[in-house]
Amino acid sequence: MIVNQARFAVSNSDWRKCPGDIKHEYAFIGRSNVGKSSLINMLTSRKGLAMTSATPGKTMLINHFLIDDSWYVVDLPGYGYARRSKADRDRLEGIIKGYILGREQMTNLFVLIDSRHKPQKIDLEFMEWLGENGIPFSIVFTKIDKQSVGATDKNIANYCTQLLEQWEELPPIFKTSSTDGRGRTEILDYIEQMNRLPLFDAEQ
Repeated sequence: MIVNQARFAVSNSDWRKCPGDIKHEYAFIGRSNVGKSSLINMLTSRKGLAMTSATPGKTMLINHFLIDDSWYVVDLPGYGYARRSKADRDRLEGIIKGYILGREQMTNLFVLIDSRHKPQKIDLEFMEWLGENGIPFSIVFTKIDKQSVGATDKNIANYCTQLLEQWEELPPIFKTSSTDGRGRTEILDYIEQMNRLPLFDAEQ
């Protein structure tokens, strides 16, 4: 897939105020500082489309970006940023879960995981919650350029082993680097395949 145009559409804290048109949406989520904004910019070839920051936990809203006037990339707030107040964490949890459970246009949720780390309880619990609620998702391992191929593969294998303790089969898995562009073609090709599928009310 070639991305010709990508532009910011709207930000909201309430999924019910998200765009009303019927287009496929691909949401991206992960723990704070996992490289979410950098990945979105890499996928769309727009350096400043999603705002990146050295300070974790800056995304506080549901951000929609319209791609080629035909589908959306959705930048969701990160989870698990301990320095937030409990009130802020509760509010963000409500925003995230509201979108994930309520937004029927969401075709796939890309869960980003830093490939340099061993399996984290918060990520495993989040994916378990997605499975319990029947949410279609894929796993994107980020920052693979920051370590050796062997170290990346070992960490991914550890994640797969733990996931298979709860799952009969694994979701799609992608390995990415926002620095050198690895994984871009694979994710965009996957999105292109999903775009061919009818939405829930495509015939209405």
